[in-house]
Amino acid sequence: MNIGFIGLGIMGKPMAGHLIAGGHTAYLFSRSGVARELIDAGGIACASPREVAQKADVIITMVPDTPDVEKVLFGKDGVAAGLAPGKIVVDMSSISPIETKQFAARINEQKCDYIDAPVSGGEVGAKNAALTIMCGGPEAAFAKVKPLFELMGKNITLVGDTGSGQTCKVANQIIVALTIEAVGEALLFASKAGTDPAKVRQALMGGFANSRILEVHGERMVKRTFNPGFRIELHQKDLNLALAGARALGVSLPNTATAQELFNSCVAHGGAGWDHSAMVRALEMMANHEVAKGE
Repeated sequence: MNIGFIGLGIMGKPMAGHLIAGGHTAYLFSRSGVARELIDAGGIACASPREVAQKADVIITMVPDTPDVEKVLFGKDGVAAGLAPGKIVVDMSSISPIETKQFAARINEQKCDYIDAPVSGGEVGAKNAALTIMCGGPEAAFAKVKPLFELMGKNITLVGDTGSGQTCKVANQIIVALTIEAVGEALLFASKAGTDPAKVRQALMGGFANSRILEVHGERMVKRTFNPGFRIELHQKDLNLALAGARALGVSLPNTATAQELFNSCVAHGGAGWDHSAMVRALEMMANHEVAKGE
């Protein structure tokens, strides 16, 4: 296929690389420029999202937030300006489910399909083509682009109609944030009690408390490796979507709100760009104790 890929950051760059390696022609655009390694692999740099949409049959966006998607799609020289009937727009960003439906309606007016397909798995999953991909949209369009998803991920699910993928991703981010908080509390408790948190983590990984978060982010907490990864400011954005959605639905998400306050504390201490596993730092500040230090 002729693929367009817009947004070549921590996640988008390896994802686009997998599509190129899979034999597809890739038309690329990024505000920060297209990496030389993607060009060397066969990617074609474009001057605007509009040019990408003109040349590609499937246009994928992977940008940070809802306003970024809106600008890429409908701003000056945006994707919408370059579309022709029959093309498919796939947004793999994590954004508002409500606005996703609005974006889809505008794209559908141009006789093009729209799929929301946010991902989970972080930088490691993107590099290893092991992402979980949660999709919303029409079944026929999903079937056409599923082979592309299979080059980037392992667990690919059509959750439902337009917006369902984004709703699923918000649910995912609730679980991830609360699990990071739980792992942080557990390792902080163990460390403050004088027990080696690295060995506690190792022991817990063999039991019912095991999780991918304990495995990956528990190691980050012990080793103090908080370079992203997935930035706190992006997880903050996702929890804002969860809490705003909860208010609209009349649902209480008390522990999601607590996790967001811990992220807010990290940001107040200069941690917007820390990996989200650094939520543990907010807990450490309250305890006046760092996980890796022991007693």
